[in-house]
Amino acid sequence: MVKWISGSLLITVALAACSPNNVTVDNSIKKYFDQNKVTGCFGLFDNGQGRFTIYNLPRFSDSAYTPASTFKIVNSLIGLEEGVVNDTNTVIKWDSVVRSRTECNRDMTMWDAFRISCPPWYQQLARRIGQPKMQHWLDTLGYARKRDTFKITNNLDTFWLDNSAKVTADEQLGLVKKLYFDQLPFQKRTQRTVRSMMLWENNSNYRLSYKTGWNTTDKGNQLGWLIGWIEENKHPYFFVLQVESPDKNVDFASIRINMLKAILKDYGFFEGKK
Repeated sequence: MVKWISGSLLITVALAACSPNNVTVDNSIKKYFDQNKVTGCFGLFDNGQGRFTIYNLPRFSDSAYTPASTFKIVNSLIGLEEGVVNDTNTVIKWDSVVRSRTECNRDMTMWDAFRISCPPWYQQLARRIGQPKMQHWLDTLGYARKRDTFKITNNLDTFWLDNSAKVTADEQLGLVKKLYFDQLPFQKRTQRTVRSMMLWENNSNYRLSYKTGWNTTDKGNQLGWLIGWIEENKHPYFFVLQVESPDKNVDFASIRINMLKAILKDYGFFEGKK
């Protein structure tokens, strides 16, 4: 069933992006969550029409969760803007701590660390940025501005992972939309560099850009994000997919992208006709 919503109910959703003419709540998307035995929400913003399509609106607009590795977008922006890293080829040396994710146990460029989503590399980057500059940019950016949650105390290199900082799916959509249009408070070069790391698929029909995130909630459930945009005929559509499950054996690595592509295919994407 599809329900049209207008008026005051749009306020929370509109805060993170431009003011839409309407929001479509599409409950048919629930089947993808049920098939994969997860809960969560999904949002798609058609920039040309100013229209949202959302599944689970209350969770999308009002419920805040750890950003997990999607925060690498912000961490990268700040590191580049402050000159802590010069470009995607900047190397941070391995700290020689052997970790279970063996692919992180090496010297690595920012490009590689972003693409494989390596937490230790970005924790080192946060320490190099330092708390004053990190907090300054978080305040300037207005990330999670609905709550006073992005205040760093003694957890400079874990606050986006330890559930002390939380964002809504709505705010995540606002972040990627502004990033696409160079509307964040950073130099255009900085934003262009981060966008380049998010591009995963590029062909004659579409361009698909995103960042993943995967962590646990404060209740111990698995939580996954997939945030970004798809372009067809130079027309961007911005999306946020969030999934949650108490089952530790759920394969979030494949579920996120498979669910996203199934939903987008239902909406007619990937054929270059949008």
